[in-house]
Amino acid sequence: MADATTASPSMMKAATDASERIPPRRMFAFLIMVFGMFMSILDIQVVSASLAEIQAGLSASSSEVSWVQTSYLIAEVIAIPLSGFLSRALGTRLLFAISAAGFTIASFFCGFASTIEQMIIWRAIQGFLGAGMIPTVFASAYTVFPRSKFHIVGPIIGLVATLAPTIGPTVGGYITGMMSWHWLFFINIVPGIGITVGVLALVDFDKPDFALLEHFDWWGLLFMASFLGTLEYVLEEGPQSQWLEDTSVAICAAICAVSAIAFFWRVLSVKEPIVDIRTFSDRNFAIGCLISFCVGIGLYGLTYLYPRYLAEVRGYSALMIGETMFISGLAMFLTAPIVGRLMVKYDVRYLIAIGLVLFALGSYQMTWITKDYDFYELLIPQILRGVGMMLVIVPTNTTALGTLAPERVKNASGLFNLTRNLGGAVGLAVINQALNERTDLHISRLHDSVTWGNATAVETLNMLTQRMQGMGDAALMAMKQLSQIVHRQAVVMGYGDVFFMLAVFYLVLSLLVMVLKKPSAAVLGGDAH
Repeated sequence: MADATTASPSMMKAATDASERIPPRRMFAFLIMVFGMFMSILDIQVVSASLAEIQAGLSASSSEVSWVQTSYLIAEVIAIPLSGFLSRALGTRLLFAISAAGFTIASFFCGFASTIEQMIIWRAIQGFLGAGMIPTVFASAYTVFPRSKFHIVGPIIGLVATLAPTIGPTVGGYITGMMSWHWLFFINIVPGIGITVGVLALVDFDKPDFALLEHFDWWGLLFMASFLGTLEYVLEEGPQSQWLEDTSVAICAAICAVSAIAFFWRVLSVKEPIVDIRTFSDRNFAIGCLISFCVGIGLYGLTYLYPRYLAEVRGYSALMIGETMFISGLAMFLTAPIVGRLMVKYDVRYLIAIGLVLFALGSYQMTWITKDYDFYELLIPQILRGVGMMLVIVPTNTTALGTLAPERVKNASGLFNLTRNLGGAVGLAVINQALNERTDLHISRLHDSVTWGNATAVETLNMLTQRMQGMGDAALMAMKQLSQIVHRQAVVMGYGDVFFMLAVFYLVLSLLVMVLKKPSAAVLGGDAH
């Protein structure tokens, strides 16, 4: 009897170790799902680097080709919060297989699109169906695996969620440069089929509850689609269209406001809401979502700012932009496993704060940007951005989702991923607006200073005039070139202002981390003691 008693602690430890061991089949199934999520997120930025080629191939106008992106983003932002309900009703296996198969079929038709209208329709379908893969992976990571393994699975999904948008321009540039824009879509087909078959064969994480479909809230879906769809449109089109001065933006803003009120009334009053927003009553989840929203601003904002500067000021091709941007992705890739280990040893709130400060520092270094900033000048800011992003996103994911009760995670995952996407949309709108306004301001100031009384301006004009001799009206051509130099300088100064704005924003945000409750060691995969 005494022997049995003394043996019991070691037996209990062995039983615990066995229960917390990840079965290889389950880990392989999860990695297949992660790859599906990677494809879905990557597809936004892959196409963004090659819009000019798609525009030429489909004989579209610049305003029409922008809808290749906008239609995908609008559909995705509607589908992401919907996935929580569908995941509970259909089960992880069926929902993910439908998403992967639908995404693959839509990719096939996007590649064969011959008109801009066909492309927009199939891109919307691709975005809507592919979006279901993203929150489903997050939910699986924090419900399927024991909490002691969160420090392993957390960095995997955090890395994919941030790496995919960052390396998108690189991948897009290579594919378009080596083959054609059609292969941006065709390249999804073989992996898509493999993911669909793999998920159907291996995923057995949960059981579907088809009875939930009888209570599907169609009104809730209509209000949510109207609210989020019009919000995304307003944020996408607003900066270029003078916001409410444009009729379509004003109408969509009005629909957005009315739909938002109807949506929040509906989800708070109906018995089985399409999205359970009461999850925001959990403090860690609410603050985690706020940080995720703010991370979205930097993640998508800088993935837009750097390539735009390199194309507009430096005149880089899509491939050269991709090669320059690759540094951030490499920094993220190398940092992710280190963050997993740091989470076990240190207070994750400090990791998030350090990450935000590094992100701010990387942006601050770019406030001194000039027209000559090249690969080596962008090297340190991009490394700081990559390391900072991983230090923020991985602990935030675990703090927001890992501390919730398992039955609430599926719904919460949709909301959490939605906040990151909405952050990106808001960030791009604010950055575009700030860039336009600051550039206009600098052009006005530079025009006031570049006068006949300015010796440097006169000297430059004379030099340009001499250079243009024998090429036509030398004086007029020199004046035009000087105007272009002034405009380029104003644009560069505008970029510096936006980077400074981001630096201040993330420095202030780092103080918010102290409001988070410290997650228990068990949640982070450390010793419960």
